[in-house]
Amino acid sequence: MDDFLRLSASTGRFTYGAPRAFSFGDDGRLLWFLRSTGPTDAFDSLWVLDTATGAETRLADPRELSPEPGALPTAERRLRERTRLVAAGIGSYALSGDGRSAVFPLYGRLYRVGYEGSGEGIGKPAEEIPAAGPALDPRLNADGSRTAYVTGDALHTSPGGRISPADGARWGLAEFAAAEELGRDRGHWWSPDGQTLLAARVDESALQRRHFADPARPELPAEDFAYPEAGGPNAEVQLWVLRPDGAPVRLDWDAAAYPYVSDADWESETEILLTVQDRLQQNVLLLTADPATGRTRELSRTAHPHWVDPLLPGTPARLADGRMLTAADTPGGAARGLALDGELLTGSGIQVRRVAGVHQGRLLIEAGQRDPAEQQVLLLDPATGELTPLADGPGVHGVRAAAGTLLLTSADADGIRRVVRTADGREFVPGDLSAPLPYRVVPVLERVTEHGIPTALVLPRGHVPGRRLPVLMDSYGGPGYQDVCAEPRRWQQRQWWADRGFAVVTVDNRGTPYVSPGFTHAMYRGFSEVTLDDQVAALHALAARHGDLDLGRVGVRGWSYGGYLSAMAVLRRPDVFHAAAAGAAPTDFRHYDTAYTERYLGLPQDHPDVYERDSLIPDAPHLARPLLLITGLADDNVHPSHTLRLSQALTDAGRPHQLLALPGVTHMTPNGTREKITALELEFFRRELA
Repeated sequence: MDDFLRLSASTGRFTYGAPRAFSFGDDGRLLWFLRSTGPTDAFDSLWVLDTATGAETRLADPRELSPEPGALPTAERRLRERTRLVAAGIGSYALSGDGRSAVFPLYGRLYRVGYEGSGEGIGKPAEEIPAAGPALDPRLNADGSRTAYVTGDALHTSPGGRISPADGARWGLAEFAAAEELGRDRGHWWSPDGQTLLAARVDESALQRRHFADPARPELPAEDFAYPEAGGPNAEVQLWVLRPDGAPVRLDWDAAAYPYVSDADWESETEILLTVQDRLQQNVLLLTADPATGRTRELSRTAHPHWVDPLLPGTPARLADGRMLTAADTPGGAARGLALDGELLTGSGIQVRRVAGVHQGRLLIEAGQRDPAEQQVLLLDPATGELTPLADGPGVHGVRAAAGTLLLTSADADGIRRVVRTADGREFVPGDLSAPLPYRVVPVLERVTEHGIPTALVLPRGHVPGRRLPVLMDSYGGPGYQDVCAEPRRWQQRQWWADRGFAVVTVDNRGTPYVSPGFTHAMYRGFSEVTLDDQVAALHALAARHGDLDLGRVGVRGWSYGGYLSAMAVLRRPDVFHAAAAGAAPTDFRHYDTAYTERYLGLPQDHPDVYERDSLIPDAPHLARPLLLITGLADDNVHPSHTLRLSQALTDAGRPHQLLALPGVTHMTPNGTREKITALELEFFRRELA
């Protein structure tokens, strides 16, 4: 590997040493976070910033607690894949209700730390919590006196013991669909009084089993896990109230009609709020539940003829005055906004992306008012709809809030900056020990075609106009992820590719988020046509504006949905694309998961033509361009069988191709694997586009 790829690998893609996983505690006085000791340290410690003094204190160092890192419990390893967590050391933590204590898992063991005030929390070692077995997902109750955790598919408390029945189900954890696709990665919640637990019961007995075997270690047995394949059964999910004294109570809603639980929590000791969805995610209900009886009642309903977009965190919610805050599209699908009790609160000039809470009596939101690549932080008056900017300069701005204290994050070409602002006007900057970004990248951002497709172009530094450049298309292109964004880390590797002699083009085709609901929903009932047509049209539009793009030499690379796009590009449009590297490509969505696939394509039983049209397997005989297929053999998101099925179809059709199968590698390609793959891709494209 060259210097940049080595640096990228050794710094965790420039994330090691940067603070992350922020949580406010003690009414905004404490800011908890995770951070390693420097730019090449992968092991995160648990820290707290005391806004009373501005001091940062390290409360737990994983290498002191476990000098010899052990293996993660299988369930935690898979949960980390669902939440895209690749950090070593302390990966996550949970606060007590008062925010003065935290609990975290470390290689199957549980630890608790506390912080009371300046000097009082320093030097106190983390306390190990007794557990019944390798434990994960611990949660503290309100005062930090009890910890709930999961081991062996059972929910336990310490002190206490097992509280879930031995009925063959999994208790206390989110099922695959919820954690991977619905934004819910937890399965148990303490009541405000710290005595009762709301717990998910997950029955996966009807699901098929997916298997992994490491061909490099044939002496080891294969792993398997339950997987909800499109058109097949889902896990049966129930919610139960478990009391220390008294019979358990099941929350009662029409789970047959609304099988997905995308959110749940206690509103008070006498009320639980939960959000449920139908299988096609066209109807989302916010329900109130009585924990004493289990009876539920509908508070609000959000409906859409295609699907209710999941990308508006913070909704639905009930405000302090009792009104219901829900996501709502403006007429014609021009903007994603907010409604109060069904009445639109925002107009077509703003795309709301997240509701962060309430600040100074107004809604605190993250939204886009200008180019989709940027994001602002705004206050929204629920009475008048008036918007007041808090952070609206160029770039991407985000916010966390508690009791009048804000954590504002700003990202642009010059880097990432964070500042804490207290209610009385003081400011603190959490320490960032990450490596400086090697490149200051200012991609050329343009909206092209009649659809206003966002694009970005990165040229070699010092490029001389008039020198023709081979083109490298580097896009994701799928629903749920925005590529063309002013966040600077995502452009580092693209600048490296450009400096290797490519014009790097990134395109957010229709179906990707944050342009408008109508733009996103263009992918309804079909991935392939919209994705490929928009990529081709955007490329040609950019080439018409930038004459140095050599359309006789166009490569395309991508991972996950981007791998699907890459393989599809050379299979279906060899007149445009001349070589492709396709990583972790879902080549046939009949074999992908229920919640994601059916949201966009419907049920395969109802729409077999849609699934056949979006499958790449029938295209195998038409391959006429160089294709490098890449898969991790431990990928439990896009199972390696997707890549292997396409490779088999290509082999059967006599179509030459290359296959890179990586033993032990997951979907996230951590620990420098991605950089090693990138070096191989560079050799491939230099050879094929020479």
